[in-house]
Amino acid sequence: MFIHMQILLTILLMITIGAIIGGFTNFLAIKMLFRPYRTLYIGKWRVPFTPGLIPKRRDELAEQMGKMVVNHLLTPESIQRKFLNESFQKEMTNVVQNELGNFLQSEKTPAQLLDTLGIENLQNKSEQRLNDIIEKKYEGLMENYRHKPLKNIIPEPMIEKVNGKIPEVSKFILQKGIDYFSSFEGYTRIQKMADDFLKERSGVLGSMMQMFMGNINIAEKIQPEIIKFLKNEGTADIITSLLSKEWEKILEWEGAKIEEFINQEAFLTFLKEKIHDILKLDQLFQAPLSKLSEPFRKNIIESIVPKSIELFGEWLSSRVNMLMERLRLQEIVQEQVETFSVERLEEMVLSITKSELKMITYLGALLGGLIGLFQGIIAVIL
Repeated sequence: MFIHMQILLTILLMITIGAIIGGFTNFLAIKMLFRPYRTLYIGKWRVPFTPGLIPKRRDELAEQMGKMVVNHLLTPESIQRKFLNESFQKEMTNVVQNELGNFLQSEKTPAQLLDTLGIENLQNKSEQRLNDIIEKKYEGLMENYRHKPLKNIIPEPMIEKVNGKIPEVSKFILQKGIDYFSSFEGYTRIQKMADDFLKERSGVLGSMMQMFMGNINIAEKIQPEIIKFLKNEGTADIITSLLSKEWEKILEWEGAKIEEFINQEAFLTFLKEKIHDILKLDQLFQAPLSKLSEPFRKNIIESIVPKSIELFGEWLSSRVNMLMERLRLQEIVQEQVETFSVERLEEMVLSITKSELKMITYLGALLGGLIGLFQGIIAVIL
């Protein structure tokens, strides 16, 4: 009985010792992956196995992690599939629609948004820039046409159109004249002109005219004759001829004469004011985005955004290889890993493989125990 107990205790002791040695050996091997963090010296003699494996080969680890990410994780094919994935595009469309919708309904003005970007007084700068463009364009045009007659400046179809309109203008002028002299105002004007004429003719001639005409109302006699003259076809021909001759004279004017006639400064000021009124830059910069975007907000969010996301995804997916080359992801990962402290690397690895490393320790203890069991049995047999 005593012998049996002694054998059992021997075997248990061998198992225990083997388990402790196996577990501790694996535990020590795992720790030596990271510890010590730095090279240890005794005097000038470097302690073997220092630093640990990972600190010693951190540069190589960083390089291999960079290659692993680029070659196996973030490959161009995987990124391309992600960009072209329908659910991903829908998700991105919803995000952009929400963000853009909030942005377009903002009460901030473009001027305020530009100020936040560090772009100040853009409205004044834009107006000044517009004025400079108008002046340069005007000067450029006048430089080309200042010494040319109008007939060489105005397009031929426009000249022919004006020539065709002259008879109509003549009829219009004559009709306005007929309407005026047929009115009471015209009648009064004729009477006044006649009275003034007689008053200016003082002396023998004036007295003789008053004596012959007596109490006759001159306006009543002159008014029908004037209207008759205006209605005569020959009068229309005279007016048309006069207008045509004046138009021909105007066509011979050089651009410089037109410029002098209209006054360059006054014309430029008028032109700037009209262009500013059309563009309404003050409203563009000072109105809130919600008001500016209201007419086309729905179309942008519901139509333009989905199509833009789809086109952008296709464009980006076709250029993934180039973008990844330009980004140099492998170098980025390598540089990031190289900047990690050994303590952080250990923490990262252990946080991922903690349970597995424990199992390796337990497995070492189990194997050590089994080896101790065999050693105990062999020792008892021998």
